[in-house]
Amino acid sequence: MTEPLIIMSAPNGAKKQKSDHPDLPITPTDIARCAEEVVAAGASILHLHVRDANNQHTLDVDRYRAAISAIRDAVGNEVIIQATSESVGMYSSCQQMQMVRELKPEAVSLALRELCPKDQNIPEAAKFFNWLQQERIFPQYILYDQEDLQRFEVLRKQGVFAEDHPFVLLVIGRNPLPPSMSLIESKANVPWAKCGFGSQEMKTITHATQNNGHVRVGFENNIYWNNDSLLTGHDQMIKYCAQQAKLAGRELANADLVRKIFSLS
Repeated sequence: MTEPLIIMSAPNGAKKQKSDHPDLPITPTDIARCAEEVVAAGASILHLHVRDANNQHTLDVDRYRAAISAIRDAVGNEVIIQATSESVGMYSSCQQMQMVRELKPEAVSLALRELCPKDQNIPEAAKFFNWLQQERIFPQYILYDQEDLQRFEVLRKQGVFAEDHPFVLLVIGRNPLPPSMSLIESKANVPWAKCGFGSQEMKTITHATQNNGHVRVGFENNIYWNNDSLLTGHDQMIKYCAQQAKLAGRELANADLVRKIFSLS
């Protein structure tokens, strides 16, 4: 049975600047305008990074609240806002979890290797994951390689995530998909999305849409069309996702449908 395709938009990330692409959204106004564009094109989740006064990565709660407020003013509840907890080598797991506890976003992305790097961190991580479920915050667990995948499966079977089928994101990076990273699709039986960087983005989109997965695209991952010219806007790759979904016989999931699928409302 084919499932509706969830398209996640990651429009800025932690490191790129407007010198990389003039339409990279940094301010709350920029991000709100971008939200209008990606929602109109078919995205249902916006993966949100915010920047400090020097346009550098930050987990500042007030800056998150300003951006979220601007997005809600622009598109209401037509998009699920997923705050990143990414450390970028700047924040400890305790600081990452504290940000989420203060912000209480609708959704949050969590890198397993950052939040629970060692077995000694499992009790605290499990407590945090259970809190997310109690607060009805929608988590997505980020896995970067086979080691992450294997550890995720062990922890999932131990009940660490407080649910049997947590949503995961497989980060493919710039290299071709390792065959071992496909195991989650056939064996783990959890909802999954993929993102590829640079020239791998289009290949990743095709693979995910044809195999009942979901996708994350955006300037955080790639700013080029066909690896040669800059993307004309945030909607260009999202429209490509929609085309691939149509070829695979899949409809697009809007934000309300995503909330229904994951029992968020």
